[in-house]
Amino acid sequence: MIDVLVAGGGPAGLAAAIHAALAGLEAVVVEPRTSPVDKACGEGVMPGGVAALRALGVEVTGRELRGIRYVDGTTRAEASFRDGNGLGIRRTTLHSALHRRALGLGVRVLPGKVGEVRQSADTVTAAGTTARWLIAADGLHSPLRRGLGLELPGRPHGRYGLRRHYRVAPWTDFVEVHWSRHGEAYVTPVDDDLVGVAVLSRNRRGYDAHLADFPALTASLRGPTATEVRGAGPLRQRVRRRTAGRVLLVGDAAGYLDALTGEGIALALATAGAAVRCLVADRPDAYERAWARLTRRHRLLTGALLTASHRPGTARLIVPAASRLPPLFSAAVHALQ
Repeated sequence: MIDVLVAGGGPAGLAAAIHAALAGLEAVVVEPRTSPVDKACGEGVMPGGVAALRALGVEVTGRELRGIRYVDGTTRAEASFRDGNGLGIRRTTLHSALHRRALGLGVRVLPGKVGEVRQSADTVTAAGTTARWLIAADGLHSPLRRGLGLELPGRPHGRYGLRRHYRVAPWTDFVEVHWSRHGEAYVTPVDDDLVGVAVLSRNRRGYDAHLADFPALTASLRGPTATEVRGAGPLRQRVRRRTAGRVLLVGDAAGYLDALTGEGIALALATAGAAVRCLVADRPDAYERAWARLTRRHRLLTGALLTASHRPGTARLIVPAASRLPPLFSAAVHALQ
């Protein structure tokens, strides 16, 4: 019998397996996709996420990011990170680095999916493997979360995200967030000749139609497209709780609000570490409180910005307000680190 079975080999699942291996536990990851795994995301890792990767011994390369810039027409507001730089990194590059580190620590990665879960007082069995614990890191629309009855019922809602890359030299070392009345476009330099542009909106339409809302940004994307459009959504996922017996949810599977503040990777790494620490201490019951503490700032800030962005009149005031109140915007950016 192994110590930890991890369902899902994305960043959250691989980080959980790495944490487990570093704690002396035997971990096995079950993942149906081959490495490297790509996904629609903004690809900007906040300074806290960069520090977390290095603490795990994960070597990553990309474009250094100095801060965050909000753009709405000719109005701009920007703030630099205070505690080190962030990193713009292709999702596939990040996944490969996490995958290599996990294998180097002796983590086994098995092809397949985790379906039915059976639990006893001391074990959990899934995908033909019996373990002491199961960490569910199977993504935004987690089948395990739903199967365990941890998902709050209701009509799917929330925003949708689309991402594409352009073969163009980055014009900034900031993450640029371009605002419109329909949503936002996130510009992240990820290489010396590659820029990722992700759009977030409640309106379901094609990527080019979304990008047309940002004419100044479109004029900067003179290079050819480098990747196909990838999408995700609805982003908001409501969860009753993050534990069910000997199963713990981490990453997007643990619930998701929105990608507006770009903290997905940092939170995935943080919640994965918290889950493993609770298991090492034999205190799975402590994980719910740990998750709430780690994500509180994100939920408050993201929730406030979402509320403002839902009202067209208020949304157009966000960037002007940030521009007129630099200390407040700097404090908000610092909170994201």
